Amino acid sequence: MGHSGALDGVVVADFSRILAGPMATAALGDLGATVVKVERPGGGDDTRSWGPPWTADGEATYYLTANRNKRSVALDLTDPADLERAVALASRADVLVENFRPGVADRLGLGYERLRTDNPGLVYASVTGFGSRGAGADLGGYDFLMQAVGGLMSITGWPDGEPTKVGVAVVDVLASLNLQVGILAALQARERTGEGQRVEVSLMNAVLAGLVNQASSFLNAGVLPGRLGNEHPSIVPYQTLRAADRPLAVAVGNDAQFSKLCQVIGAPELGRDVRYAGNGGRTAHRAELTAALEAALGRRPAAEWVSLLGAAGLPAGVVNDVAEAFAYAEKLGCEPIVELAREDGTVVRQPANPVRLSATPVAYRLPPPRLDEHADWFDNWMSDEGER
Repeated sequence: MGHSGALDGVVVADFSRILAGPMATAALGDLGATVVKVERPGGGDDTRSWGPPWTADGEATYYLTANRNKRSVALDLTDPADLERAVALASRADVLVENFRPGVADRLGLGYERLRTDNPGLVYASVTGFGSRGAGADLGGYDFLMQAVGGLMSITGWPDGEPTKVGVAVVDVLASLNLQVGILAALQARERTGEGQRVEVSLMNAVLAGLVNQASSFLNAGVLPGRLGNEHPSIVPYQTLRAADRPLAVAVGNDAQFSKLCQVIGAPELGRDVRYAGNGGRTAHRAELTAALEAALGRRPAAEWVSLLGAAGLPAGVVNDVAEAFAYAEKLGCEPIVELAREDGTVVRQPANPVRLSATPVAYRLPPPRLDEHADWFDNWMSDEGER
Protein backbone atom coordinates (compact mmCIF):
# COMPACT_ATOMS: atom_id res chain seq x y z
CA MET A 1 0.00 0.00 0.00
CA GLY A 2 1.40 3.37 -1.00
CA HIS A 3 1.94 6.28 1.35
CA SER A 4 1.24 9.91 0.68
CA GLY A 5 3.91 12.46 1.48
CA ALA A 6 3.61 14.85 4.39
CA LEU A 7 3.58 17.79 1.94
CA ASP A 8 1.42 16.29 -0.82
CA GLY A 9 -0.44 19.12 -2.55
CA VAL A 10 2.06 21.81 -1.52
CA VAL A 11 3.47 23.72 -4.49
CA VAL A 12 6.97 25.16 -4.18
CA ALA A 13 8.30 27.79 -6.60
CA ASP A 14 12.09 27.48 -6.38
CA PHE A 15 13.91 30.59 -7.60
CA SER A 16 17.05 29.73 -5.62
CA ARG A 17 20.40 28.46 -6.82
CA ILE A 18 23.71 27.04 -5.55
CA LEU A 19 23.11 25.10 -2.29
CA ALA A 20 21.22 26.53 0.71
CA GLY A 21 17.96 27.21 -1.13
CA PRO A 22 18.05 24.21 -3.49
CA MET A 23 18.86 21.86 -0.60
CA ALA A 24 15.78 23.14 1.24
CA THR A 25 13.47 22.77 -1.76
CA ALA A 26 14.81 19.28 -2.47
CA ALA A 27 13.93 18.33 1.11
CA LEU A 28 10.41 19.69 0.61
CA GLY A 29 10.22 17.60 -2.56
CA ASP A 30 11.33 14.53 -0.62
CA LEU A 31 8.36 15.18 1.68
CA GLY A 32 5.95 15.17 -1.25
CA ALA A 33 5.76 18.80 -2.42
CA THR A 34 5.59 19.64 -6.12
CA VAL A 35 8.74 21.70 -6.71
CA VAL A 36 9.19 23.80 -9.84
CA LYS A 37 12.81 24.92 -10.27
CA VAL A 38 13.05 28.17 -12.22
CA GLU A 39 16.42 28.59 -13.95
CA ARG A 40 17.94 31.11 -16.28
CA PRO A 41 18.01 30.02 -19.93
CA GLY A 42 21.32 28.83 -21.33
CA GLY A 43 23.25 28.12 -18.15
CA GLY A 44 20.72 27.35 -15.45
CA ASP A 45 21.73 26.93 -11.83
CA ASP A 46 25.35 28.04 -11.34
CA THR A 47 26.29 24.61 -10.03
CA ARG A 48 25.52 22.99 -13.39
CA SER A 49 28.97 24.25 -14.43
CA TRP A 50 30.76 23.61 -11.13
CA GLY A 51 33.10 20.81 -12.17
CA PRO A 52 35.19 18.80 -11.98
CA PRO A 53 34.20 16.24 -11.03
CA TRP A 54 31.79 15.42 -13.83
CA THR A 55 29.61 12.37 -14.37
CA ALA A 56 30.27 10.06 -17.31
CA ASP A 57 27.76 12.02 -19.41
CA GLY A 58 29.17 15.42 -18.49
CA GLU A 59 27.05 16.66 -15.59
CA ALA A 60 28.62 18.46 -12.67
CA THR A 61 28.28 16.24 -9.63
CA TYR A 62 27.82 19.36 -7.46
CA TYR A 63 24.54 20.17 -9.21
CA LEU A 64 23.20 16.70 -8.50
CA THR A 65 23.66 17.31 -4.77
CA ALA A 66 20.54 19.34 -4.08
CA ASN A 67 18.09 19.09 -6.96
CA ARG A 68 16.16 15.84 -6.86
CA ASN A 69 12.36 15.75 -6.76
CA LYS A 70 12.07 18.90 -8.88
CA ARG A 71 10.97 19.87 -12.35
CA SER A 72 13.04 22.42 -14.27
CA VAL A 73 11.72 25.28 -16.39
CA ALA A 74 13.93 27.97 -17.93
CA LEU A 75 12.56 31.51 -17.64
CA ASP A 76 14.31 34.78 -18.45
CA LEU A 77 13.11 37.06 -15.66
CA THR A 78 14.14 40.15 -17.64
CA ASP A 79 11.74 39.15 -20.45
CA PRO A 80 8.18 40.43 -19.82
CA ALA A 81 6.50 37.27 -21.08
CA ASP A 82 8.68 34.95 -19.01
CA LEU A 83 8.35 37.20 -15.98
CA GLU A 84 4.59 36.99 -16.33
CA ARG A 85 4.82 33.20 -16.27
CA ALA A 86 7.04 33.38 -13.18
CA VAL A 87 4.55 35.65 -11.40
CA ALA A 88 1.75 33.27 -12.35
CA LEU A 89 3.71 30.40 -10.81
CA ALA A 90 4.28 32.41 -7.63
CA SER A 91 0.59 33.26 -7.50
CA ARG A 92 -0.40 29.61 -7.29
CA ALA A 93 2.48 28.49 -5.08
CA ASP A 94 2.25 27.72 -1.38
CA VAL A 95 5.96 28.35 -0.87
CA LEU A 96 8.44 30.50 -2.78
CA VAL A 97 12.17 30.17 -2.10
CA GLU A 98 14.69 32.72 -3.40
CA ASN A 99 18.24 33.83 -2.75
CA PHE A 100 18.51 36.95 -4.88
CA ARG A 101 20.46 39.85 -3.42
CA PRO A 102 18.09 41.87 -1.19
CA GLY A 103 16.01 44.19 -3.36
CA VAL A 104 16.47 42.27 -6.63
CA ALA A 105 13.21 40.32 -6.32
CA ASP A 106 11.31 43.56 -5.68
CA ARG A 107 12.85 45.18 -8.76
CA LEU A 108 11.91 42.16 -10.86
CA GLY A 109 8.33 42.26 -9.64
CA LEU A 110 8.70 39.08 -7.59
CA GLY A 111 8.88 40.68 -4.15
CA TYR A 112 6.77 39.50 -1.25
CA GLU A 113 4.63 42.61 -0.90
CA ARG A 114 3.50 42.39 -4.51
CA LEU A 115 2.93 38.65 -4.51
CA ARG A 116 1.02 38.50 -1.22
CA THR A 117 -1.65 40.79 -2.68
CA ASP A 118 -2.80 38.04 -5.04
CA ASN A 119 -1.60 35.14 -2.87
CA PRO A 120 -2.05 36.00 0.82
CA GLY A 121 -1.28 32.43 1.88
CA LEU A 122 2.19 32.51 0.31
CA VAL A 123 5.14 31.48 2.48
CA TYR A 124 7.96 33.57 1.01
CA ALA A 125 11.35 32.22 2.07
CA SER A 126 14.63 34.04 1.48
CA VAL A 127 18.26 33.15 2.04
CA THR A 128 20.54 36.16 2.43
CA GLY A 129 24.18 36.67 3.28
CA PHE A 130 23.89 39.20 6.10
CA GLY A 131 20.18 39.90 6.33
CA SER A 132 18.02 42.29 4.35
CA ARG A 133 17.74 45.35 6.61
CA GLY A 134 21.14 46.37 7.99
CA ALA A 135 24.43 47.53 6.56
CA GLY A 136 25.18 44.04 5.26
CA ALA A 137 22.16 43.87 2.98
CA ASP A 138 24.21 44.79 -0.07
CA LEU A 139 26.98 42.27 0.63
CA GLY A 140 27.11 38.93 -1.11
CA GLY A 141 27.19 35.79 1.00
CA TYR A 142 29.42 32.89 0.05
CA ASP A 143 30.00 29.89 2.28
CA PHE A 144 33.78 30.20 2.47
CA LEU A 145 33.50 33.90 3.27
CA MET A 146 30.92 33.18 5.96
CA GLN A 147 33.11 30.54 7.57
CA ALA A 148 35.82 33.19 7.78
CA VAL A 149 33.90 36.25 8.98
CA GLY A 150 31.50 34.16 11.09
CA GLY A 151 34.25 32.89 13.36
CA LEU A 152 34.09 29.24 12.34
CA MET A 153 37.54 29.16 10.76
CA SER A 154 39.08 30.70 13.87
CA ILE A 155 38.18 27.57 15.86
CA THR A 156 38.95 25.03 13.12
CA GLY A 157 42.43 23.65 12.55
CA TRP A 158 45.52 23.06 14.67
CA PRO A 159 46.63 25.54 17.34
CA ASP A 160 49.86 26.37 15.50
CA GLY A 161 48.31 26.22 12.03
CA GLU A 162 46.28 28.46 9.77
CA PRO A 163 42.56 28.91 10.39
CA THR A 164 40.83 26.27 8.28
CA LYS A 165 37.47 25.89 6.60
CA VAL A 166 35.29 22.84 7.08
CA GLY A 167 35.53 20.39 4.17
CA VAL A 168 31.99 21.06 2.91
CA ALA A 169 29.84 24.19 2.62
CA VAL A 170 28.61 23.72 6.16
CA VAL A 171 27.22 27.26 6.55
CA ASP A 172 24.99 26.73 3.53
CA VAL A 173 23.88 23.43 5.04
CA LEU A 174 23.11 25.08 8.39
CA ALA A 175 21.20 27.87 6.66
CA SER A 176 19.25 25.35 4.60
CA LEU A 177 18.22 23.32 7.62
CA ASN A 178 17.08 26.46 9.41
CA LEU A 179 15.20 27.56 6.30
CA GLN A 180 13.39 24.22 6.19
CA VAL A 181 12.30 24.63 9.81
CA GLY A 182 11.10 28.17 9.13
CA ILE A 183 9.10 27.12 6.07
CA LEU A 184 7.45 24.20 7.87
CA ALA A 185 6.64 26.45 10.84
CA ALA A 186 5.08 29.06 8.53
CA LEU A 187 3.00 26.39 6.79
CA GLN A 188 1.78 25.18 10.18
CA ALA A 189 0.92 28.73 11.24
CA ARG A 190 -1.02 29.15 7.98
CA GLU A 191 -3.19 26.21 8.98
CA ARG A 192 -4.45 28.32 11.89
CA THR A 193 -4.54 31.78 10.32
CA GLY A 194 -4.89 31.22 6.59
CA GLU A 195 -2.11 33.75 6.11
CA GLY A 196 1.40 33.23 4.79
CA GLN A 197 4.44 35.17 5.95
CA ARG A 198 8.03 35.98 5.18
CA VAL A 199 10.75 33.59 6.28
CA GLU A 200 14.34 34.79 6.18
CA VAL A 201 17.56 33.04 7.12
CA SER A 202 20.91 34.77 6.79
CA LEU A 203 24.12 32.84 6.41
CA MET A 204 25.70 35.06 9.07
CA ASN A 205 23.10 34.26 11.69
CA ALA A 206 23.16 30.60 10.73
CA VAL A 207 26.90 30.29 11.31
CA LEU A 208 26.81 32.24 14.57
CA ALA A 209 23.98 30.07 15.90
CA GLY A 210 25.92 27.02 14.72
CA LEU A 211 28.86 27.93 16.96
CA VAL A 212 26.72 26.61 19.88
CA ASN A 213 28.94 25.95 22.94
CA GLN A 214 31.83 27.97 21.50
CA ALA A 215 29.55 30.98 21.15
CA SER A 216 28.19 30.45 24.64
CA SER A 217 31.69 30.34 26.15
CA PHE A 218 32.34 33.78 24.70
CA LEU A 219 28.95 35.34 25.36
CA ASN A 220 28.56 34.05 28.93
CA ALA A 221 32.09 33.55 30.26
CA GLY A 222 34.13 35.95 28.16
CA VAL A 223 36.28 33.07 26.93
CA LEU A 224 37.48 33.55 23.36
CA PRO A 225 37.78 30.04 21.88
CA GLY A 226 40.65 29.06 19.64
CA ARG A 227 41.82 26.14 17.55
CA LEU A 228 42.31 22.79 19.27
CA GLY A 229 42.72 20.48 16.29
CA ASN A 230 40.64 17.40 17.04
CA GLU A 231 40.40 18.06 20.76
CA HIS A 232 37.31 19.33 22.59
CA PRO A 233 37.49 22.52 24.66
CA SER A 234 35.51 21.06 27.57
CA ILE A 235 35.73 17.24 27.48
CA VAL A 236 38.79 14.95 27.62
CA PRO A 237 39.37 12.48 26.04
CA TYR A 238 37.04 13.52 23.22
CA GLN A 239 39.49 13.52 20.33
CA THR A 240 41.59 11.47 17.97
CA LEU A 241 44.31 9.35 19.57
CA ARG A 242 47.07 7.49 17.75
CA ALA A 243 46.74 3.71 17.67
CA ALA A 244 49.37 1.41 16.17
CA ASP A 245 48.37 2.10 12.56
CA ARG A 246 45.97 5.03 12.26
CA PRO A 247 44.07 7.59 14.32
CA LEU A 248 41.25 6.43 16.57
CA ALA A 249 38.35 8.73 17.43
CA VAL A 250 37.37 8.38 21.08
CA ALA A 251 34.34 10.18 22.51
CA VAL A 252 34.42 9.65 26.29
CA GLY A 253 31.92 12.00 27.87
CA ASN A 254 31.88 11.15 31.59
CA ASP A 255 33.93 9.77 34.47
CA ALA A 256 32.43 6.28 34.36
CA GLN A 257 33.27 5.94 30.67
CA PHE A 258 36.80 7.14 31.33
CA SER A 259 37.34 4.55 34.04
CA LYS A 260 36.05 1.82 31.73
CA LEU A 261 38.27 3.08 28.90
CA CYS A 262 41.33 2.74 31.10
CA GLN A 263 40.39 -0.84 32.00
CA VAL A 264 39.82 -1.88 28.37
CA ILE A 265 43.10 -0.46 27.06
CA GLY A 266 45.07 -2.08 29.86
CA ALA A 267 45.93 1.08 31.77
CA PRO A 268 43.74 0.94 34.90
CA GLU A 269 46.23 3.09 36.78
CA LEU A 270 45.14 6.08 34.70
CA GLY A 271 41.63 5.68 36.01
CA ARG A 272 42.94 5.76 39.57
CA ASP A 273 45.21 8.77 39.04
CA VAL A 274 43.88 11.71 41.08
CA ARG A 275 44.78 14.11 38.26
CA TYR A 276 42.29 12.41 35.96
CA ALA A 277 39.52 11.60 38.44
CA GLY A 278 37.16 14.26 37.08
CA ASN A 279 36.69 15.93 33.72
CA GLY A 280 38.09 19.20 35.05
CA GLY A 281 41.32 17.49 35.98
CA ARG A 282 41.53 15.64 32.70
CA THR A 283 41.07 18.92 30.85
CA ALA A 284 43.75 20.64 32.95
CA HIS A 285 46.18 17.78 32.33
CA ARG A 286 45.19 17.17 28.74
CA ALA A 287 48.72 16.81 27.33
CA GLU A 288 49.96 14.29 29.90
CA LEU A 289 46.78 12.22 29.67
CA THR A 290 46.85 12.18 25.86
CA ALA A 291 50.45 10.91 25.88
CA ALA A 292 49.62 8.17 28.38
CA LEU A 293 46.53 7.05 26.45
CA GLU A 294 48.43 6.93 23.17
CA ALA A 295 51.19 4.86 24.78
CA ALA A 296 48.58 2.24 25.66
CA LEU A 297 46.64 2.46 22.40
CA GLY A 298 49.85 2.12 20.38
CA ARG A 299 49.96 -1.58 21.21
CA ARG A 300 47.11 -2.50 18.83
CA PRO A 301 45.70 -1.40 15.47
CA ALA A 302 42.77 1.01 15.54
CA ALA A 303 40.24 -1.52 14.20
CA GLU A 304 40.98 -3.90 17.09
CA TRP A 305 40.44 -1.12 19.59
CA VAL A 306 37.13 -0.24 17.93
CA SER A 307 35.94 -3.83 18.48
CA LEU A 308 37.14 -3.98 22.08
CA LEU A 309 35.83 -0.57 23.03
CA GLY A 310 32.54 -1.15 21.24
CA ALA A 311 32.03 -4.41 23.12
CA ALA A 312 32.45 -2.43 26.33
CA GLY A 313 29.87 0.14 25.24
CA LEU A 314 32.40 2.88 24.65
CA PRO A 315 32.06 5.20 21.63
CA ALA A 316 35.06 4.86 19.34
CA GLY A 317 35.74 4.61 15.63
CA VAL A 318 38.38 4.93 12.98
CA VAL A 319 38.69 8.08 10.89
CA ASN A 320 36.97 6.99 7.70
CA ASP A 321 37.36 8.52 4.29
CA VAL A 322 34.11 9.16 2.38
CA ALA A 323 34.10 5.73 0.73
CA GLU A 324 34.68 4.02 4.07
CA ALA A 325 31.99 6.15 5.69
CA PHE A 326 29.32 5.01 3.23
CA ALA A 327 30.48 1.40 3.53
CA TYR A 328 30.34 1.62 7.32
CA ALA A 329 26.82 3.06 7.23
CA GLU A 330 25.76 0.26 4.88
CA LYS A 331 27.23 -2.33 7.24
CA LEU A 332 25.28 -0.88 10.15
CA GLY A 333 21.99 -0.92 8.23
CA CYS A 334 21.61 2.84 7.88
CA GLU A 335 20.57 2.55 4.19
CA PRO A 336 22.60 5.64 3.32
CA ILE A 337 22.34 5.68 -0.49
CA VAL A 338 19.41 6.15 -2.85
CA GLU A 339 19.49 5.60 -6.60
CA LEU A 340 17.37 7.64 -8.98
CA ALA A 341 16.99 6.33 -12.52
CA ARG A 342 16.56 8.60 -15.51
CA GLU A 343 14.64 7.79 -18.66
CA ASP A 344 17.90 7.41 -20.59
CA GLY A 345 19.01 4.67 -18.21
CA THR A 346 21.57 6.68 -16.29
CA VAL A 347 21.43 6.48 -12.50
CA VAL A 348 22.08 9.28 -10.02
CA ARG A 349 23.30 8.06 -6.62
CA GLN A 350 22.79 10.31 -3.61
CA PRO A 351 22.86 10.27 0.18
CA ALA A 352 19.45 9.36 1.56
CA ASN A 353 17.35 11.95 3.34
CA PRO A 354 18.15 11.41 7.04
CA VAL A 355 14.53 12.02 8.14
CA ARG A 356 12.52 8.86 8.81
CA LEU A 357 8.75 9.28 9.03
CA SER A 358 6.65 6.22 9.89
CA ALA A 359 3.32 7.32 8.34
CA THR A 360 4.38 9.73 5.59
CA PRO A 361 7.87 8.60 4.55
CA VAL A 362 10.05 10.58 2.21
CA ALA A 363 9.99 9.48 -1.42
CA TYR A 364 12.51 9.78 -4.21
CA ARG A 365 10.27 10.38 -7.20
CA LEU A 366 12.38 12.42 -9.62
CA PRO A 367 16.10 12.53 -10.42
CA PRO A 368 17.73 15.97 -10.69
CA PRO A 369 16.29 17.49 -13.86
CA ARG A 370 18.10 18.56 -17.00
CA LEU A 371 17.84 22.27 -17.72
CA ASP A 372 14.31 23.14 -18.94
CA GLU A 373 13.45 19.45 -19.06
CA HIS A 374 9.89 20.11 -17.97
CA ALA A 375 8.96 23.07 -20.17
CA ASP A 376 6.02 21.23 -21.75
CA TRP A 377 4.89 19.83 -18.40
CA PHE A 378 4.99 23.34 -16.95
CA ASP A 379 2.83 24.83 -19.69
CA ASN A 380 0.24 22.06 -19.31
CA TRP A 381 0.32 22.23 -15.53
CA MET A 382 -0.08 25.99 -15.44
CA SER A 383 -3.05 25.73 -17.78
CA ASP A 384 -4.54 23.01 -15.56
CA GLU A 385 -4.32 20.40 -18.31
CA GLY A 386 -1.68 18.31 -16.55
CA GLU A 387 -0.73 17.17 -13.11
CA ARG A 388 -1.17 19.60 -10.25
